[in-house]
Amino acid sequence: MQQATAIQMLGAGAFGFLIGWFVYYINRHRSSPVRFADIAGLVGAVGGGAVLALFPAGTDLFGAYGIGLFLGFFGYLGILAVLVISSRNFGVDYFIDGRRKGPAPDEKVPDGPGGGGAMGETAESGPRR
Repeated sequence: MQQATAIQMLGAGAFGFLIGWFVYYINRHRSSPVRFADIAGLVGAVGGGAVLALFPAGTDLFGAYGIGLFLGFFGYLGILAVLVISSRNFGVDYFIDGRRKGPAPDEKVPDGPGGGGAMGETAESGPRR
């Protein structure tokens, strides 16, 4: 078997990091309860056939992918924790149920996409399904 090059290892790790970051982001911003199908889909995305075709099990590339996946998933949590701790608008309760301080009287939360609701949620449409 051919030894993986440094660029291949870096690419596999970066791909894993991207998938891990995205998985944490999607699960954090979901607007519906978790179902078994969601967990099955997550396992399929993280360790499914396409990933194993790209990075065969037991190879250095699969190891780099796994390390990248770990770093992306927990890196998102770490950066979020730093941002929440350093902000005066959020407390540790944010991690439990999303609590945050309301805007000051002279501040306004913008309407429309990205206006403070869950991903894809607007005041008119409610949660995206």
